[in-house]
Amino acid sequence: MRIGVGEDGSLFSRAGKALAWSFIGTAVSKFSTLAIGIVLARVLGPHEFGTFAVATVALLALLSFNELGVSLAIVRWPGDPREIAPTVTTISVLASTLICAACYLGAPAFASAMGAPDAAPVVRVLGLSVIVSGIAAAPAAMLQRTFRQDRKTIADQISAWTSALISVGLALAGVGAMSLAVGQLVGSAVGAALFIAFAPRSLRFGFDRTKARALLKFGLPLAGSSIVVFASTNVDKVLVGAVLGPVPLGYYVLAANLSNWPATMFSLPVRSVAPALLSRLQGNPPVMRKTFLSTGGLLAAITLPACVVLAAAADPIITFVYGAAWQPAAAVLTWLGLLAALRILFELVYDYFVVLAHSRVVFTVQVIWLLALIPALWAGAHYGGAAGAAFAAFAVAALVVAPIYLFELSRTGITTSSVTRRLGPAFLGSLGVAVVAALAARFISVDLLAILVAGVAAAAVLGILLYRMRDTVKSLRSVGATDEVAVAPVSA
Repeated sequence: MRIGVGEDGSLFSRAGKALAWSFIGTAVSKFSTLAIGIVLARVLGPHEFGTFAVATVALLALLSFNELGVSLAIVRWPGDPREIAPTVTTISVLASTLICAACYLGAPAFASAMGAPDAAPVVRVLGLSVIVSGIAAAPAAMLQRTFRQDRKTIADQISAWTSALISVGLALAGVGAMSLAVGQLVGSAVGAALFIAFAPRSLRFGFDRTKARALLKFGLPLAGSSIVVFASTNVDKVLVGAVLGPVPLGYYVLAANLSNWPATMFSLPVRSVAPALLSRLQGNPPVMRKTFLSTGGLLAAITLPACVVLAAAADPIITFVYGAAWQPAAAVLTWLGLLAALRILFELVYDYFVVLAHSRVVFTVQVIWLLALIPALWAGAHYGGAAGAAFAAFAVAALVVAPIYLFELSRTGITTSSVTRRLGPAFLGSLGVAVVAALAARFISVDLLAILVAGVAAAAVLGILLYRMRDTVKSLRSVGATDEVAVAPVSA
């Protein structure tokens, strides 16, 4: 694909605006849902929260492949994406409906296997969200394709607040774990309605056999990969629930949710824009590689200090924020905070290979990750409880997955040394943050004061890293103009 001066002159400007909107929306949503999550955790307690966690694992599994991966083709389609939208919608809705039916029938067996038979009704209610997701798949992908993160942000915010307010209200009324399921379902429905309203021409049913074959050829490997991705990123919760039961699972999921805060805050906004941006640069591999490295370095600088604070100051953070009843989650957060730092970088690499259409790499890495995780997690949970499982998950990511990704990147022209140069300053700065945060947690008896000391250290390192990378930020903003001129076609 070639980018001409007049064809996509505003590409990077639109991508930058989309990223800004995505970041603002994610920041507001994350802070609000964090506050609401604290309220729900305190109201429900570990047992009810663990019951909902069982249902959430099932929902995430279904959503990982519910539309067979075809909606992502809208983001990547080289022609007008509206020509495939009707077929995408038809495939998504049909597949989601069948998967929802299977969820309804299999809910009792799944809940029993997870050690929480009373979670079956919650699983069934959450399963309805799969159909809602299938209906909204094409409109949501179209907004991403056109960099309309402003509209997507509005839809996400209204959906999140609707879900949260309903969940809190029902929890206070004594509905228990079902309050979270009902809130999630209603919020998803409201969000889907807004996606459809913001991209009205995207929701059309139709079926073109030729396009369907092309979509399934593209989507099915990604759907299969998504299943493996889900398994590799959620098998820890499945095994913790199956081996230890819903209460330890509640501790584990609470720590996992908190550890995902940096990823949700900073990584997801980038991932909502990066695939569309990198796909436009496929015609200029050197610029594409440079953009990937710059994005990775910036992500590391922003997220690693936050992840390290969560890991090193886990005990005062859990006790102060959630209360003494949740203190066992602190040992879990220590390892999951470190794992989150690796996952943020892995997700960017994953998107890079998806854009390159290297489905073999994506699938192979996830399979190896999963095969290494299962025995490690079982042993960790069996001998070390929830914290042992968290340690096992981190060890596999650091010792197995990271080296494989580095090797595969080197085969595309991105050397390990170039990755090290980009990420090295962030890792060194975060090491200093870890020392300060660990000392504060160990020697400061007032939890809030310990958290503040660790936070100040992280903020200082973040400021230094961003100042050092000011030229990188400028180059990311200007690379688009250079690329457009360099690869512009010769006109007569």
